[in-house]
Amino acid sequence: MRVVIAEDAALIRAGLAHILGHFGHEVTAVADAPALLAAVAAAPPDAVITDVRMPPGYRDEGLRAALHLREHHPGLPILVLSQYVEHTYAAELVESGTAVGYLLKDRVGDVTEFLDALESVRAGGTVIDPDVVRKLLTRRRVQAPLRRLTDRERQVLALMAQGRTNSAIARRLEVSNAAIAKHVNNILTKLDLPPDADDHRRVLAVLAFLQA
Repeated sequence: MRVVIAEDAALIRAGLAHILGHFGHEVTAVADAPALLAAVAAAPPDAVITDVRMPPGYRDEGLRAALHLREHHPGLPILVLSQYVEHTYAAELVESGTAVGYLLKDRVGDVTEFLDALESVRAGGTVIDPDVVRKLLTRRRVQAPLRRLTDRERQVLALMAQGRTNSAIARRLEVSNAAIAKHVNNILTKLDLPPDADDHRRVLAVLAFLQA
């Protein structure tokens, strides 16, 4: 996998590059948003990892660069890895389609977990840290469709937003796979997401959750 890393902190940038290189990935590491855009334009990678706050302004340059890349390279897998949740653009990035992730640095304590998240995004999945979900939800009102969900269904949907499979959710909540399958079916039904071969219903459910 060819990966472009955009991270202004030299130690973190070098650490990510070392980890990915150790596992056989080809890495281009840059320190700011303009360099990220230039690197992708020069040789579109298989995935991008970017921080939110980077030079020159240290506000939301990385996230805005990610949105620019999604606009000009539709479907490009992007994993945001940051200490911050930037509300203005975070939901917009998630809503840009599949193959996207948003993880908080201080909650990624395991290399395998990080690599699994990157691979999931690369494969078209959506991986959102639960703290990101919660912080986005505090900025938005709960819309009518989500009010239909029970507390347990909302809990299951929050775990779906992390990219977890039914089996993983069942283990987390200590219930059967059949119980989770029933909850997921109820969620999709209550959110008015009928079977459709052209759309990924789980991703649409997560987007509805974040849009609420």
